[in-house]
Amino acid sequence: MTKDSRGRTYVRDGQVGFFFLLAYIGAAIYFISVSDGSFWGVILGLLQAIVWPVYVVYHVLVGLGA
Repeated sequence: MTKDSRGRTYVRDGQVGFFFLLAYIGAAIYFISVSDGSFWGVILGLLQAIVWPVYVVYHVLVGLGA
């Protein structure tokens, strides 16, 4: 966040948010495509798309022996 001389605030975090949106959409497409196609399979795929970075960090830490 940046303030100018008039007191206006500028937020320049849009690029990072857009990257995370694209990552979520890509993960959702992947997890839905590997599901069985049922309603609950699609819902589970959408939920997995939200939390997939947690799985990545966990497996990296296990691989490092932490």
